[in-house]
Amino acid sequence: MADRHSRDLERQPAPLPEPLPVPTVDSHAHLEMITDTAPHSKEVKEILEQAKSVGIDRVIQVGYSAEQSRWCVEAAQYWSESVLAAVALHPNEAPVVEDLEADLAIIEELAQHPRVRAIGETGLDYFRTPPELRKRQQESFKWHIELAKRTKKALVIHDRDSHDDVLSVLLEVGAPERTIFHCFSGDVEMAKTCIDRGYILSFAGTMTFKNAPQLRDAVKLVPIDQLLVETDSPFLAPMPHRGSLNTPANIATIVRAIAVERGDDLAELATALGANAERFFGSFSNSAPHE
Repeated sequence: MADRHSRDLERQPAPLPEPLPVPTVDSHAHLEMITDTAPHSKEVKEILEQAKSVGIDRVIQVGYSAEQSRWCVEAAQYWSESVLAAVALHPNEAPVVEDLEADLAIIEELAQHPRVRAIGETGLDYFRTPPELRKRQQESFKWHIELAKRTKKALVIHDRDSHDDVLSVLLEVGAPERTIFHCFSGDVEMAKTCIDRGYILSFAGTMTFKNAPQLRDAVKLVPIDQLLVETDSPFLAPMPHRGSLNTPANIATIVRAIAVERGDDLAELATALGANAERFFGSFSNSAPHE
């Protein structure tokens, strides 16, 4: 993750898009990877203010390691009206950490915090993880699923080149009530399976890429109450700024693209996506866990 981080710090941000007619939520971002600063820094403040200026007034800050998950909780505490946290070991992190049990214990402790509303991102990634480490990755995924169920919090899944095994593990262990496929990357058939099982599909800037017609087909099928939108900042800036440093403000571009594909009214779609995020993660404006 560190090499990926340093490369992204050299990128220029995409220009701010036209504001949305109503505010909505970025359901998955990594603010610290945009700024490389403390949770309370002026740089984080500027990112949140820029997002709010174009209609994105709430952000889910998502964990991928024990140390960075602490950053997520601190950010959610400090920006108590606009940021909630998710905590986890990323599927690429879990197989290679020095002391997996110690790091999982940290995640379990952080998960009790009232501003932590999801366990994630966890899951499987067969793109970067060699076969000999996949069993350890799968065991970590199962542990995170059980943690989400014990804490009654949403599960945020990272799934790369591992669709069949992710779906199989969810059936084997039993999916939490709120199971979210972050940056959905499957095809129409996988989307249908997820919809039938009641999973939530979150779409990122990838659905605007020219080489992703399957995502545009899939987003049309998702019932509005199973749909979320995200940036996965600082990655995956949407067209026409693919390759730029991504920030939560670019939700405005992605929501417009989704509205076009689905034939939805833009304001109604943005309102529904915001309401969905509050339903899955709970209120941003207080410390109460999801009811």
